[in-house]
Amino acid sequence: MHPNIWPPYTQVKTAPAPLKVKSAQGVWLELEDGRKIIDCISSWWVNNHGHAHPKIAAAIATQAQTLEQVIFSGFTHDPAEQLAERLVQHLPGDLSRVFFSDNGSTAVEVGLKMAYQYWANCGQPRSRFLAFSGAYHGDTFGAMAVGDRSVFTARFADLLFEVEFVPFPGTYVGDEAADQRDAEVLAKIQAQLATGQYAGVIIEPLIQGAGGMQMCRASFLQALRQLADHAQVLLIFDEVMTGFGRTGAWFASDRAGVAPDIICLSKGITGGFLPFAVTVCTEQIYQAFYSHDPLKTLYHGHSYTANPLGCAAALAGLELMRENEPKFQAMEAIHLHHLQPLQSHPRCEKIRVTGTVAALDVVNPQAPGYLNQVGLVIRQKALDRGLLLRPLGNVLYLLPPFCITPAELAQVYAGIVEILDCL
Repeated sequence: MHPNIWPPYTQVKTAPAPLKVKSAQGVWLELEDGRKIIDCISSWWVNNHGHAHPKIAAAIATQAQTLEQVIFSGFTHDPAEQLAERLVQHLPGDLSRVFFSDNGSTAVEVGLKMAYQYWANCGQPRSRFLAFSGAYHGDTFGAMAVGDRSVFTARFADLLFEVEFVPFPGTYVGDEAADQRDAEVLAKIQAQLATGQYAGVIIEPLIQGAGGMQMCRASFLQALRQLADHAQVLLIFDEVMTGFGRTGAWFASDRAGVAPDIICLSKGITGGFLPFAVTVCTEQIYQAFYSHDPLKTLYHGHSYTANPLGCAAALAGLELMRENEPKFQAMEAIHLHHLQPLQSHPRCEKIRVTGTVAALDVVNPQAPGYLNQVGLVIRQKALDRGLLLRPLGNVLYLLPPFCITPAELAQVYAGIVEILDCL
């Protein structure tokens, strides 16, 4: 471990020494010792178009020679305006007002602030939020508050505002109880919303990420939208992970046929090149802040808000989304083909796929969850086979770049079968 670095999510006293990456191209990472490994998880889910894509690199280089950064309060610039215009064209409903920030946590933080202050600005103060068990929305305090009380948040529990949680109706291939589970959760949500006025309901649509790649159905989100409308509550979609092709559509909201009131986007927005995020809301929400009253201002910002380099990368990423649409639309069927033989594997259960994301629970004697040690075993066995896998405890998942070839994906699944066979 380097003496001056403190890595994330790592108990440095017991963790093995990190591997040094010297370069990357497409799905491949090249290590300092010369080994090449397939990035099966898009490096924490951000490199959706693959590493070192020349189109994004060129866009950043060109922009850097013109305008690299400028304060975004009292100023604007073409890359931000072009990105906002092109992005909202792909978003559902009346999502039309774009607020720029730096990462997924801050995108959620902004969304929560928007929802909370919207009601205050309307003269109807509301401070309650409804969220889902197993959720992960980020590591800032607001984002932690609406996340599941887990190993990620336990140390800060006494600093988090209260949030009501309902179960997430996770399902999987062959799940015969999905209809009943959805109905039970929706009944709980309806009952909870009837107990008082909420500022908003926040959910990771279709796929909970760090909570174990739990997946729900589009019909559940459609019913949730109806309940939120009936209770006059804002619906917030955290699409930090599910956005930009991950669910087989441009956005999970597209695939579900649901338009939220606020959407939070990051990760794949720049193809993994630069930290960048946006929170987009409806015109109705924006108008509640449009006032002569300074107290109705959204007092939130970042030094690098709407950074021109990030905007340029995101614009190139939108072009690649159009080019790669056939690839991310087709990947679900390829996953299902490779997963079919694993349905009967004694180490596998609850196989699930949505778009480019595939997951399964690894059966082992330890309690399921993030601290299940089988994940560390799989991680090392995968590296031995030239694969970067990072299980969430006993949840083994794949989230590869769109550029992965059928042969490369077959190689990944062959390695997974070998690992499961020797556990």
